[in-house]
Amino acid sequence: MTSPLAPDEHIDDREAFGAFLARLRADHAANGRQWENATLDDFLEALEAWVASSPGWYRNVGHELPPEGDWTFFARALTAARIYE
Repeated sequence: MTSPLAPDEHIDDREAFGAFLARLRADHAANGRQWENATLDDFLEALEAWVASSPGWYRNVGHELPPEGDWTFFARALTAARIYE
């Protein structure tokens, strides 16, 4: 399963974030049964957990956690919630 967020993609504005959300929704429609967190409840629980531990993810992939957050941060959080435990 591929990610709706390309590894080096940056979401810089509202339009790009909207396009990302459309890809995420399309991925769920096509592959939702394969998502670790396919129900909304599980998805939001995973999102909450990933956001809390995101500094470790950023360290592990060699990126700096944006101090104020940004569109890319939120897109990464939504992508991670599909599989994060």
